[in-house]
Amino acid sequence: MLKDKMSTKTPAKENDSEAGERLQKVLARLGLASRREIEEWIKSGRVTLNGQYAKLGDRYRPGDRITANGRPIDPSAEAQEPTRVLVYHKPTGEVVTRRDPEGRPVIFTQLPRPTRGRWISIGRLDINTQGLLLVTTNGELANRLMHPSHEIEREYAVRVLGRVDDAMLDRLRQGVELEDGVARFESIVNAGGEGANQWFRVTLKEGRNRIVRRLWESQNIQVSRLMRIRFAQIDLPPRLRARTFLELPKEQVNQLLEFVGLKPEFAPEARAPAREKAPAKGRGAPPSQRPGQRKR
Repeated sequence: MLKDKMSTKTPAKENDSEAGERLQKVLARLGLASRREIEEWIKSGRVTLNGQYAKLGDRYRPGDRITANGRPIDPSAEAQEPTRVLVYHKPTGEVVTRRDPEGRPVIFTQLPRPTRGRWISIGRLDINTQGLLLVTTNGELANRLMHPSHEIEREYAVRVLGRVDDAMLDRLRQGVELEDGVARFESIVNAGGEGANQWFRVTLKEGRNRIVRRLWESQNIQVSRLMRIRFAQIDLPPRLRARTFLELPKEQVNQLLEFVGLKPEFAPEARAPAREKAPAKGRGAPPSQRPGQRKR
């Protein structure tokens, strides 16, 4: 209804292709949603720029007026909040969504409310997969970490049921044709097990839906348990229980930002200079300085 009353054209400005920053990138960085979600908002007329419907390719400049879903947005004010990243230990049975029509538990009810924006999941884990899930208030960071061009490495511990031989492992490393294209494991390490159940640690550089399970199923092997234990350089802390989280320190947030080509936000923390310890009496000092020792 609103769209019928408003023009969809944005007035041309000088050096439009060079000045400013893409609108969806600005809004994603504020944590309103991932860049992909915001692009859908723009397509459906839920974002305005200077009183007119925004379109893909529009750029934001300081002083521009933005609304998203009817709410005024001031990037210059909201951008003062630093990026936050949480490590969440997702259990099986929870879904990575905000609302579930089937009434299943969702991960976001387990997280604290951020001071601005909202938590954005960096990738997903299906309902039967547990382990490390990163969430952030920075939608641009989430977008880059999920984008296939960055080839972010993920590591999983997987328990499989069935006979696994060397030829099968070679096929999984070299590449298997799935319904949505070729996929492969970067590495496969045998992690032990007895009888028909074996554990492996596998790594891959993509996050297609159910990709780990589908790779094993292509070899007629059933996955009986799956846990993500690493994403990029972030490991699942061994003492982090299911349904609990911890916040990454500033240094690690900076590392993630730099890893995907974003500017670090936090200054290095000053460290107190190391104090030299005096050698203990009778040991640690050169022989000539030890108490009670005669000079020769």
